[in-house]
Amino acid sequence: MAQGMKRLGTPIAALLGIVLIALVATSWLINRDALRKAVEGQIRAVTGLELNVAGAIDISVLPASYVSFHDVSLKGPGGHSDPALHVEVLTANLRLLPLLLQRFEIADLMLLRPHIHVSLEANGDSNWTPFIQTIARTMKPGADNQVSFSEIRVQDGVLDFEDLASHGSEKFEDIDLSLAWPSISRSFAATGQFDWRGERVDGSISFSDFVAALSGDRSGLKARITSPPLKLAFDGSVANRTSPMMEGTLTIDSPSLRNALRWAGQPQPASGGFGRFALKARANVVGASIALTNVNVELDGNVAEGVMTYANNGRQTLQATLAADALDFTPYISTFRLLASGARDWNRQLFDLNGLSTTDLDMRLSAARLTVGPSKLGRTAIGANLRNGTLALSVGEAQVYGGIARGSFGIARSDTVADVKAQFQFTDVDLQACTSELFGINKLSGRGNINVSLIASGSSPFGLVQSLDGTASVIGHDGAISGFNAEQLLKRLERRPLSGGGNFRNGSTPYNNLTVAVKFAEGIATADDIHIEGPTAKITLTGTASVPTREYDMKGVASLNGTSGFELPFVVQGPWDDPLIFPDPESLIRRSPASAPLLESVRNPKTRDAVRSVLERFTGAKPAAPDAAPTAENAKEGAKDGAKDGAKSN
Repeated sequence: MAQGMKRLGTPIAALLGIVLIALVATSWLINRDALRKAVEGQIRAVTGLELNVAGAIDISVLPASYVSFHDVSLKGPGGHSDPALHVEVLTANLRLLPLLLQRFEIADLMLLRPHIHVSLEANGDSNWTPFIQTIARTMKPGADNQVSFSEIRVQDGVLDFEDLASHGSEKFEDIDLSLAWPSISRSFAATGQFDWRGERVDGSISFSDFVAALSGDRSGLKARITSPPLKLAFDGSVANRTSPMMEGTLTIDSPSLRNALRWAGQPQPASGGFGRFALKARANVVGASIALTNVNVELDGNVAEGVMTYANNGRQTLQATLAADALDFTPYISTFRLLASGARDWNRQLFDLNGLSTTDLDMRLSAARLTVGPSKLGRTAIGANLRNGTLALSVGEAQVYGGIARGSFGIARSDTVADVKAQFQFTDVDLQACTSELFGINKLSGRGNINVSLIASGSSPFGLVQSLDGTASVIGHDGAISGFNAEQLLKRLERRPLSGGGNFRNGSTPYNNLTVAVKFAEGIATADDIHIEGPTAKITLTGTASVPTREYDMKGVASLNGTSGFELPFVVQGPWDDPLIFPDPESLIRRSPASAPLLESVRNPKTRDAVRSVLERFTGAKPAAPDAAPTAENAKEGAKDGAKDGAKSN
């Protein structure tokens, strides 16, 4: 056995010796000028670009076979002033066996610190178009100059991209790539990393038929991009006959859609929401338009299915029809506050309307359950249209507050001012929940219908309510108004008119029917027709309510049903959430058997003169002028103070 191995090793050693001698002889006898020209010719034949060498040229046969060109520029024949590629060191590694036969064939290329310049023209051509055409021609079967090298490596490269049509530019830095050049296969693959907009991106791309892809024919395509803000994957096909076309499965994942949009240079939505995002769909891309079918999209925990289209033809346009089981819009309105935080005053913070001018939107959205802040809605259909800075929202039908809501809401931008229009109809809703959440009024219960038609203009919520115009109406039934018990109060005051109003803010007044009609003008709501009919009493009200200050200034009359005919005028004043309600003092004095003659006497000048004369006889002093005689206004102020004191004691 040992003898056999010895006999086998002898010819192998001899062969290796011959190869070594041949290599040494080749290194001595090689025509270095011919080698350099051969390498330049192959690069020119493969790329279609002229090789201009301004620096030194290093040639090595042993221990490695390569040719290195320093300070290299590659410029295409299109007359572009800037070189398509500049490389500090371009190294062509040579195939060993052809080299022994004095044939110079490139095995692979290494580009150290290349600077790649891509300039895209309006017609879709670029300074790299000749390169692509040459590659497609030389790779076709039977071509005279088929590609001979199989790999290109890029280390520490920079790519500058310039769009001459849109005047946009991008820069990719610290590029480390490996391109699997298809010398014996029709496929092509590139993997590597690069820096873009401050983030490290790991990517890969592969074509199943690279020749077809370069020629614009259909080819399989797989692409993947992984970065901290965004992960994207595509698996399908690509073609580019008249315009770029892609079809396949698209997957996108991002921990924050807001950060991903910022990183991609896209307009960011208003503050609030737009965090975790995921999308999977069947994509069809034609030019700058993307059509997505079988969409499954997730945003901030909301999951929906449907179809979407996106286009960027000078202006971004998004269209979508989506359906969901449950949606929560709270994150998107959490930063929009009508009232100042922790206060009863309107918010004066200026609106941010920039998001209305960047994107056109046409969306149809339906959900079995919808949450908007504290409001819980049932089955809801919403339409949203944003075009040229004008947003229009429409609610086809929403199950809310135990009833049905329909309506529309529009915002038009005029510089920093928002022009708002709102029209809503609430049918058979829970009035307590509806008025409390929408208007901050928590004194009303029952069921009924609400119709609202309002317009306003302002740069903040406070500015909007100052300019509020429109109408509102409420028709309710089988409810109550909390804060006072009209029946108890009327019966007590009928018996004892001057028994006080301290308990006027207790209890509630039930009603069978409620009718409210309000007109708004420059933030002031005027009520000319408010009727409340209960089982034992009825109330009518007129007056105003200031929307900017959120205060009432109203007068009313309460009366008992039946034959007594007792009527009590009263006043409602103060803040919406806790108004003061107190009876008209003059009416109470008139109702009192003991006080009514006194009121008449102080009003009669003859009686006042007689009383003054008697006082002068007894005291010998002249009484003060009768300016302080009690009036209805004095009595009213006293009644108001009494109501306040009674409220404190309660």
